[in-house]
Amino acid sequence: MSIFRFVLLSILTMSLSVSSSMAQNQAAQTPAKTPAKTPASNSVAKGQAKQTPQAPKKTEASKNTKVKVPQEAPLPADQLSIAEKVHVGHLPCELGASVQMTADERSPGYFNLQGNGYKYRMRPVTTSTGAIRLEDEKAGAVWLQLANKSMLMDQKKGRRLADECVHPDQVAVANDMKINPPPALIDVSNAITPNQR
Repeated sequence: MSIFRFVLLSILTMSLSVSSSMAQNQAAQTPAKTPAKTPASNSVAKGQAKQTPQAPKKTEASKNTKVKVPQEAPLPADQLSIAEKVHVGHLPCELGASVQMTADERSPGYFNLQGNGYKYRMRPVTTSTGAIRLEDEKAGAVWLQLANKSMLMDQKKGRRLADECVHPDQVAVANDMKINPPPALIDVSNAITPNQR
């Protein structure tokens, strides 16, 4: 029975400390109320002007200046040819997830990839396998597009963020692969047996 009491007291202590820290955070975020003005504080001596804080005046030059977004370096021709093959639009993935891949019209070859809780700036990377690969080097995100599916991986955390993402073109390839499966990597049907030598 004493273990039960110990566990119960531990839980109560933790919940009280959490609720008190939440109250402190809420109090810190709530702006302090200014005291009510008394008639004495409202009266202004004759000849004295009220001092009120003034916002800095905007000049015509500051109104017309626009924030410049840094432009990415232009991509070489081989990466631009990869970018032409990237499937864009809303791509449904497994487990009810989905991603939105959009091409950046201002920076050819660059893509914005958004999903549930993430947003990446992707650019094509050449591969030796022929798979289409996009990377956000800063965030460590990699988008792999195969003939029948695409996937998003987080290299820094070593996990997949989205898998089995498919564009309508990839759905057609996947259905065709079910009807006409590609040859196995190791085809043993034509292998020479020791008796045939």
